[in-house]
Amino acid sequence: MKYSKLIVMLISSLVLAYMLSAYTNNNITNKPVVLKTENPKMQTINLFVTHGHCSTPFGGIVEKLDVHIPKQTDFGNPMENMSLSFEIDPNSFKVCASEDLTAKMKSSGLFVNETNNNIKFTSTNIYTMGLDWYQLNGTLSIKGVEKDVKLFVTGIREKKDTMASTLVLEGQMNLLDWGIDYDLIVNGTPNPNPTKWMHMNMKVDLF
Repeated sequence: MKYSKLIVMLISSLVLAYMLSAYTNNNITNKPVVLKTENPKMQTINLFVTHGHCSTPFGGIVEKLDVHIPKQTDFGNPMENMSLSFEIDPNSFKVCASEDLTAKMKSSGLFVNETNNNIKFTSTNIYTMGLDWYQLNGTLSIKGVEKDVKLFVTGIREKKDTMASTLVLEGQMNLLDWGIDYDLIVNGTPNPNPTKWMHMNMKVDLF
């Protein structure tokens, strides 16, 4: 009889310990854990402005890069609640193999004005498109003017990993939305079919 009671007490103790452990683990797991990246090394971005078959590729330096990825509490996409923001310094723009175009890219009225604003992106919401594939909506500020844009984000990870170690961002925006006449400022003459599309591409290493 005493032996049976001992067994029952032992089993009850194990069950209670398991429940307490699960409760504690759940509380820890549900706490928002944030992964934050703040320019651990120089971050660059690739851009190009295009019209038809012509394009002008250039690059710039990214500042104040912040990536927030709350810790996943279920088996959903690991970055489905991600937020992201960054700035680009137009004075860092450099056109591939063309000093003249580099100077024009930095000219007042194109991407900078008298207040010398950085280009700023801040995400507002995110949609999951597939595994490690997301649409990141946000606002893009050029010369202090904010417009809604969308970027597409791809997460890259090894097969054994549950979390992407690299992000690739890409998107395009219409410069006319910011009142930017690229042809007039860069080439000196307006174009009846204006060059208007600017594309951006950036690789971000999270770890």
